[in-house]
Amino acid sequence: MTLQNRVLPTGDIVADPARGLFTGNRGILHRPDGSLGRSRWRHKHWLCCALRFKDRYHGPMPERGWTALFFLDEAVALAAGHRPCHECRRADAVRFRSAWEAAQGPVARLADIDTALHPTRVSRNRTQIRFEAQAETLPDGCFVLAPEPALVMKNYIIIFTTDGYVSKRIRPLGRIAVLTPAPIVRTLAAGYQPVLHPTAFSSVI
Repeated sequence: MTLQNRVLPTGDIVADPARGLFTGNRGILHRPDGSLGRSRWRHKHWLCCALRFKDRYHGPMPERGWTALFFLDEAVALAAGHRPCHECRRADAVRFRSAWEAAQGPVARLADIDTALHPTRVSRNRTQIRFEAQAETLPDGCFVLAPEPALVMKNYIIIFTTDGYVSKRIRPLGRIAVLTPAPIVRTLAAGYQPVLHPTAFSSVI
């Protein structure tokens, strides 16, 4: 059975056999049979983690452990509202915090980032919070809706699929819906570079 644990840039969690470059969590979301319950998070600390860390393997939906979610790459995780894990991705977490502080001011601890970020991720009815911006001002690494989810990269937007990025279009002009939470967009603009799936680079050649 294909488990419902693949996260899309739209924030939806779907059943898909592809897994991608990263895992992560929002707490224990699954039932004993591996299916998801109603909740889509149990805490505000939404993490993007390495698939393996110190030869430990968590497993997708263990009986007494957090629900492992999967992302094509880090740009997808950021669009869904996750940040780098400080344990298994310490160097990236430090870079992310530095860019966050450059864009939004100092924080005393990483939990302060989660507290600030959470109201920009999802509304009370569990739908993704989106905003509009001028497409030409957006930094590389964020996601827009055009009308399907697409990654902003250089002068292009690159269309997302669960297996990878498949085609490019010239970056549009004017207002466009942005999927990546606004504070993370500012963090990307301040210099944070997410880890991208190899197909992102092959798509812009």
